[in-house]
Amino acid sequence: MKKAELFFSALQVPIDYCMLILSGMLAFYLRKTQAVQGLRPLLYDFSIREYLQILLVVAAFFVFVFAVEGLYSLRSNKGKLMELYRVARAFTIGLMGIVLALFLKPEWFSSRFIILMGAVIGVILVSLARVGLRNFQMYLLVKKKIGVRRLFLLGKNDFTRSLKKIIKENSSLGYALVDHQEETDFERIKLLSKQGKIDELIESNPNVNKKEFFELKEFCIQNRITFKYVPTLMQTSNFKLEVFLGEPLIEIKNTSLEGWGKIIKRGFDIVGALVGIILFGPIMLFTAIITWLDSGFPAIYFNRRVSHKGGEFNLYKFRYMKKEYSHGKQFSSQHNKKALQYLEDLIEKQSIKKGPLYKIKDDPRKTKVGTFIEKYSLDELPQFFNVLKGEMSLVGPRPHQPMEVEKYINYQKRVLTIKPGITVMAKVSGRSDLSFNQEVKLDIYYIENWSLWRDVWVIYRTVPTLLRKRKN
Repeated sequence: MKKAELFFSALQVPIDYCMLILSGMLAFYLRKTQAVQGLRPLLYDFSIREYLQILLVVAAFFVFVFAVEGLYSLRSNKGKLMELYRVARAFTIGLMGIVLALFLKPEWFSSRFIILMGAVIGVILVSLARVGLRNFQMYLLVKKKIGVRRLFLLGKNDFTRSLKKIIKENSSLGYALVDHQEETDFERIKLLSKQGKIDELIESNPNVNKKEFFELKEFCIQNRITFKYVPTLMQTSNFKLEVFLGEPLIEIKNTSLEGWGKIIKRGFDIVGALVGIILFGPIMLFTAIITWLDSGFPAIYFNRRVSHKGGEFNLYKFRYMKKEYSHGKQFSSQHNKKALQYLEDLIEKQSIKKGPLYKIKDDPRKTKVGTFIEKYSLDELPQFFNVLKGEMSLVGPRPHQPMEVEKYINYQKRVLTIKPGITVMAKVSGRSDLSFNQEVKLDIYYIENWSLWRDVWVIYRTVPTLLRKRKN
């Protein structure tokens, strides 16, 4: 752990404590203003000294709650939005504790206004202070190189190459690449470690030799080097340990989208889809009109996709292709056969992606208006209606075409175990050159680690991508 990280993590505690004290004092004096007293007369008679004694203890209690909630984790990689949510959640928990205590001992303090207003002001001040401290830390990291972690990278796969590129292009990540080796050279690693030039080592080859892996791990542990590795797809599974008839059993869990998780996600999808239809309704109407004026009806076509239940459903999209090349429910079987045959020819000649997925460069099937629609993802807006119907979710794996699924190998079909989404983890990963296997890995990670707040985070990260056109 870098000294700068330890320093800022430790500094966060007294800053939070001071913000809590300041919040309490502001609430106390706000309660004494004529405006507030005009609404409700002052019914207590605490001196500032007595109040401050209580406030010091209450502030310490909230700092304790913050610690329990993980707000002082070292090297937190949470985004600002998630950080603010966690602060608000910690305040809510702390406030519940205060309310319970006053219910049992109402003589301790009687001003509900100060309690509630102190909490509101506290959320604002603590959040602002945390954002300010994080921005200052980021400034020192990017501009002064204070707290940069020196990284040694091992591996020769696509992930390794992408990781190198991302680290070089994003100094805000806080990494400086010391060296990269395709094969493990222990002598080189030992030399750089002896010189104090390695803070973190990442083994990105999931099929590394077991003996070499454990030797590398032990070396890093003994030399206080952070050791990370990329697990195989099987290693990312969730496990649940239980005892049955006196014997331990390990249950492999696919997802937390069961029981209440499924209910919560469905409710979130319905609300989100309704909001999306209301917000983007005028844009959808405009898109339908310009598509009709450009190339006639149908403006929306039904594209067959594989359902999470094993069947198929019609995915709604604005048509961005010429009618003779479109295929779907509205067209005859003979028309669809010709359109699909032409698509297969294009995939063979012009696809720039390998594997089951395809991406046609300079697609000749697009109309002029369709090129604009597809670049800015406007073609996907009708999928809010798929979400309302329960065929899709706001967030999930990409919708899969039958012709693609036919080429999937066994483990890749795991992405079909939950509903496909309008937006996906791959879209917000920060990388546009993901291979199909990398997309599958992100989808499986999402499936295994689903939470409502992860969905909120993905949607939050998706919004900026809608404002940028797609790359060809």
